Amino acid sequence: MADEALLKLEGITKRFGAIEALKGISLEIKKGEVIALLGDNGAGKSTLVKIISGGLNATSGQMLFEGAERHFSSPAEAKAAGIETVYQDLSLCTNVDVVANFFMGRELTRRILGIPVLRERAMYEETAKAMAEAGTRIPSLRTNVEHLSGGQRQAIELSRFVHWGGKLVLLDEPFAALGVEQTRRGLETIKRVAAQGIGVVVITHIMAQAFQVADRIIVIRHGTVAGNVRTEDTTPEEVIGMITGDLNLRTAQ
Repeated sequence: MADEALLKLEGITKRFGAIEALKGISLEIKKGEVIALLGDNGAGKSTLVKIISGGLNATSGQMLFEGAERHFSSPAEAKAAGIETVYQDLSLCTNVDVVANFFMGRELTRRILGIPVLRERAMYEETAKAMAEAGTRIPSLRTNVEHLSGGQRQAIELSRFVHWGGKLVLLDEPFAALGVEQTRRGLETIKRVAAQGIGVVVITHIMAQAFQVADRIIVIRHGTVAGNVRTEDTTPEEVIGMITGDLNLRTAQ
């Protein structure tokens, strides 16, 4: 895992009128690092994620991405820079197959008599290669996504993100609707994504999943960082204490 910070937040605040949702958030995420972002409902996790991914502008503070200060004006701008949020309901088109979803908006074409025609074989082969490299098992790439499991759909979205040059992925409650086996495979996929040098932030309420996959746990409480610790150096009981406020701030060394 590289020591270089992929994302660095310094003193990020966000106000909605008289309400201060974030109160000076500072943290770093390294390349190839998996961060579990924990906290109660209303703690500020979603607001922070929206600022990172271009959905909201911070009131004050600085965000550095790959060493350069950035102010994303939209999720599309953040996505173009290599940052994407994958939500529980995903962004796949369910009535077309895996290949069509993989190349959505990036279709390969050639012109025949001036008419653009899809290069379906090339698209199929590139999708198959990307899925194999990601360790994603799909029975048939010609299957419509509506017939796939939640875990398979999630794997497609993550594989697509990695293939098209993603650098930081924010996973919002990625396993909430998945069964035990699908969740296990999802956790494995996250580890493979991080092994390629991509930063991963997992927003979750499930403590066991955080301890299974994360290198570091960051707890947000009342808009501040209430804990920032290496997973191997803490326990679920300590993390619960950070979430509830029963344990004072801990920071990874």
